[in-house]
Amino acid sequence: MPTRSGTARYEGLGKNGKGWTSTQSGVLNEQHYGFGTRFENEPGTNPEELIAAAHASCFTMALSFALAGAGYSDGTLETSAKVTIDKDGDGFTITKSALDLQATVPGISAEEFERIAREAKANCPVSKVLNAEITLTHNLSA
Repeated sequence: MPTRSGTARYEGLGKNGKGWTSTQSGVLNEQHYGFGTRFENEPGTNPEELIAAAHASCFTMALSFALAGAGYSDGTLETSAKVTIDKDGDGFTITKSALDLQATVPGISAEEFERIAREAKANCPVSKVLNAEITLTHNLSA
């Protein structure tokens, strides 16, 4: 299996520092991040936003493959993830990733969809790496 990589550089320290992050694919290339992008509304990215995008995309792909494995060949899945970071003593902890799924899968029952979605949530690689509460809400359209 391939190994993927990302890099980060931070110049200066603490709130006064400025950071840049890049990905192997080049999707992110010297994208700005820092205190202002993480805890205020300054333009740029932050680790929680990146984890949210990774979790939403990983879960959605895992669910897509699980549904295909169950014999379904058509559908649309759209997931958003909201990652929560909370103060924890002297530091911070990511405490939750809330997945919200909008799905259309013709011919599937609500019960079967619920079972497959819960299994995909538990088994996607990003869910497995997170040490946080992971919730899933969904809306299935016929």
